[in-house]
Amino acid sequence: MYECTSPRLVATDLDGTIVRSDGTISERTVAALGRVELAGATLVLVTGRPPRWITDIATAVAHRGLAICANGALVYDLHTETAVRTHLIEPAAIAETISRLRAVMPDFRFAVEHVDGFVFEPSYKLGGWDAEAYGGRPVEPEALVAAPATKLLAFLPGGDPDTLMGKAGKVVGDLVTITHSTGRGLLEMSAYGVTKASALAELCADHGVGPADVVAFGDMPNDLPMLTWAGRSYGVANAHPDVLAAVGRRTAANDDDGVALVLEELFP
Repeated sequence: MYECTSPRLVATDLDGTIVRSDGTISERTVAALGRVELAGATLVLVTGRPPRWITDIATAVAHRGLAICANGALVYDLHTETAVRTHLIEPAAIAETISRLRAVMPDFRFAVEHVDGFVFEPSYKLGGWDAEAYGGRPVEPEALVAAPATKLLAFLPGGDPDTLMGKAGKVVGDLVTITHSTGRGLLEMSAYGVTKASALAELCADHGVGPADVVAFGDMPNDLPMLTWAGRSYGVANAHPDVLAAVGRRTAANDDDGVALVLEELFP
């Protein structure tokens, strides 16, 4: 059984948590998310995605609530579709991070996310994924450090993300916050100290909400800071082993409406 005390704020990851394997959100989950605001609580979607990649999600949830994007770098108002807070990586930190990583792992390919788009090295290719079709623009390596960024991405084809994160942390962990969320050899780096948890804590402070009043859901290592900060946290059944080891509560998989199952109990 799930605890039946309704939280004041619900924070949920998207991909692998409420977004199914086919890229959709079920009608049952949309309805369960709707219960949150109808009950007077705050709904926060917390994702590694940039704002331009949550337009379909915003539509699916009827533009309810707020979104924390780019692993904490942006707070985005779904009602108005505008960024209301940013925490960016400064160009000097981007340049030093790339330099250090290239020195020890020269096969890394890099891309940089900005609030309104992203740029990438010509060698940055994620399998058959068309970066330009998703708003990207190829640039020379020196252009990667031309402006502050929401995220620095480092991709190593065939790399194991857990192993890469451990190695990168020893090299640039004093410059940026490193995580991963895709299961591929892709590292996601935010400004030092910026995580889903840091952004959620700021947002909760704005609303006078403490960790004990928050329930959170997630599936990947980039969710761990948020899941360990929130008073109640659930890992979906398909979550990364590190997530399942860290949280005390589990629910069904993303394809089986695991988040909806909990929210229906919390907001009857």
